[in-house]
Amino acid sequence: METGIIEKQIKKQRCTIHLTIDHFNKRVRVEDYLGHFQECIEETLKAAADMAAEKIIFKTRKENLQELLSRGFLYEGSIDRFFLGSDCFFLVKYTRNERRNSVEWDKEDRILTDVLNLPSKAGRDEPPSTYQVRKAELADAKQLAQLYGKVFEVYPTPMNDPAYVKKCIENGTVFYIYLHEGKLVSAASAEIDAFYHNAEITDCATLPEHRQFGLMKHLIANIEDYLISHEIYCIYSIARSLSFGMNAALHQHGYSYRGRLANNCYIFDKLEDMNLWVKNYT
Repeated sequence: METGIIEKQIKKQRCTIHLTIDHFNKRVRVEDYLGHFQECIEETLKAAADMAAEKIIFKTRKENLQELLSRGFLYEGSIDRFFLGSDCFFLVKYTRNERRNSVEWDKEDRILTDVLNLPSKAGRDEPPSTYQVRKAELADAKQLAQLYGKVFEVYPTPMNDPAYVKKCIENGTVFYIYLHEGKLVSAASAEIDAFYHNAEITDCATLPEHRQFGLMKHLIANIEDYLISHEIYCIYSIARSLSFGMNAALHQHGYSYRGRLANNCYIFDKLEDMNLWVKNYT
């Protein structure tokens, strides 16, 4: 079976669709669309059937919500002002019961409740002076790949491959990193959509022995400053629902919870649910 992630454009007489064909995570995601909406749905379902997708994710606008609901799609989350000020809704369809049903849902509800009970704005003490933060460069690709390989046993994208990380940087993904005694110990990135002026904070990882200093909160703050200076005002992140620490970092940094994507991707050692968090500067 193929394991790659392919960006694909389907152009028909009455519609154009931009898809992510994700063989590794057995899913198809509609990133954008234009034209006759029913034809967009039909072409998406065909593409999903062709690669035996277990999950179809449609990132849709408000005006198309009802059409997707009437075709059996389910609402899982949203991103405020994603499309140049217009909200984006995640509507999904599953082709296998096993993919739809989550065994950790109750536990994740309890984690979310604990996170939301934390104060929304926590003070961020500066880490010790032995830690230095900066924007990553191409030369950091090898150390970035080593970090992701150590932190994640399984990851939705091949971030443990230096060539893939280098390609991400070359294509505009912005990484911020923490160094400790010259070694890279924490990192996070922003995948930027310059057309719609939004960005996803992702690829968040810190080595276990360096997690007591709240490095991720500082990395997120640095990334936000960079994004705002480049007129990116809609910022969101998708965090493991089982990770108290990552969800707490986003909540305490002013992000709002906007839903849970069930069995969304393979990460750590299994298929996991992911929480959607959003922050807007408009």
